[in-house]
Amino acid sequence: MSLRFAVIAVLCLAPASPAAAQALAPAEPESAGMSSSRLAEATEALQAHVNASDIAGVVAAVARHGRIVYFEALGQRDRETGDAMARDDLFRLYSMTRPITSAAVMMLWEEGRFRLDDPIAQYLPQFAGQRVFEDPAAPDPARTRPRAGDVTVRHLLTHTAGLGSRSTPVYRAEGVRLRSITLPEMVDNAARVPLFEDPGTRFRYGISTTILGRLVEVWSGQPFEEFLAERLFAPLGMTDTVFWAEGGRADRLTTVYRLDDGSGELYPYAIEDVPFTERPALIEGGVGLLSTVMDYLRFSQMLLNGGALNGVRVLEPETVALMTRNHVPDAALPLSRSGYMAGSGWGLGFNVVLDAGRYPFPVGDGEYWWDGSSGTRFSIDPEHDLVTVIMAAVSPSRGGGFREEFKHLVHRAIVDEP
Repeated sequence: MSLRFAVIAVLCLAPASPAAAQALAPAEPESAGMSSSRLAEATEALQAHVNASDIAGVVAAVARHGRIVYFEALGQRDRETGDAMARDDLFRLYSMTRPITSAAVMMLWEEGRFRLDDPIAQYLPQFAGQRVFEDPAAPDPARTRPRAGDVTVRHLLTHTAGLGSRSTPVYRAEGVRLRSITLPEMVDNAARVPLFEDPGTRFRYGISTTILGRLVEVWSGQPFEEFLAERLFAPLGMTDTVFWAEGGRADRLTTVYRLDDGSGELYPYAIEDVPFTERPALIEGGVGLLSTVMDYLRFSQMLLNGGALNGVRVLEPETVALMTRNHVPDAALPLSRSGYMAGSGWGLGFNVVLDAGRYPFPVGDGEYWWDGSSGTRFSIDPEHDLVTVIMAAVSPSRGGGFREEFKHLVHRAIVDEP
């Protein structure tokens, strides 16, 4: 038995910590050091965004010290039918799929299936000969150079692999962007495209997490969606986190809206040609999941608890600690010259706060979080023992800054700290 297997075996036999037993039961805000009246102001602010047609509807929840102190649904799931928004309505997660995929990857890392600095070509040989564009600003497949260094699993987790975003024209030309192909086909297509820069030299948000989904299949021997359902969603009670909504779930799928700049009105918007009510050809770990606020609250609380929820452990505390610190090298920081990304690093699956003063909304020291392109966001704040999840269905996610304002008002509602 390897040392890692021995350590994991011992840890898994240890009794669950008090935090692991937290059941996310509803509680009065004051019992968790928060103000009911100030949380009511957060509700008023969200309702104002609905009234102003920034968003059609929204569901938001807050957990403090492992107890749900706020859970509200406002507005409408679908304005055309008049259906009211409900707490258990389903939202397209888009990029909030990525932390879930990353957690699955780290579960397999704990089992010793790979090392973080393994070249991915060890498991996906099609990436072995990948070259680099000479000019990433004007990528030309006819003008490439040899790659310096290997793409590793860590590079994929931190978006420093040199892979681009799926909307890149060169990816479109190679069929990487297609949602009508299978995951192995998508990965094969991506491997034919040169990298935009050498691995480990720049943060470039893109298709890395979808490649990780394929690696989960290789390491586990299971289809990606089956691994998530059996190993992560079922143990955590995430009963409504799925890649497509069938039957009654389809009735709870929210309509995505977009703001018309001319009229200022919302209109139904097909963010992409994917119905989400039938099994897609591409099961994608980068953007593919649907979920509810409650399910994502469970996932987030598991991370805040150090890898366990309700007595069920899916990750070890040391693994969560590793995931939630910055792994982007200093030479590749800041991630952006302006905005909150200037104050951000990247852990093994999500944004981590490095400089809270660079953020346009309040964050705690050591906070980690991310959002989705159709109005979703989660944040995990260890400093304040706080989880916030908010979901609307609007693209792009401007929405009058409803997510930022909500976060600000939630922080104002903390009353037990100076």
